[in-house]
Amino acid sequence: MESSTSTAISIRLDETARRDLRTLEKTGLTRSEAIRLGLRVAAERLRHREAIRAEAARLAENQEDRQEMLEVAAMMESLRGEG
Repeated sequence: MESSTSTAISIRLDETARRDLRTLEKTGLTRSEAIRLGLRVAAERLRHREAIRAEAARLAENQEDRQEMLEVAAMMESLRGEG
């Protein structure tokens, strides 16, 4: 949900951030648009990583899945020995 109000902030950019900002501005984005886009992309990346971590934890807790994984790994190892 986007709010119709905006909040002004002040940031200090290092050389890498200045270069990244210039790259985004060259695409036609304003500074504000580029910074908002960067924030959205970073936040989405973090949410995605957290979702993957949660899924991995859920799978690790499932003993049936763990047993099947071990069986498949053993089968693949035995096939590797045959070839």
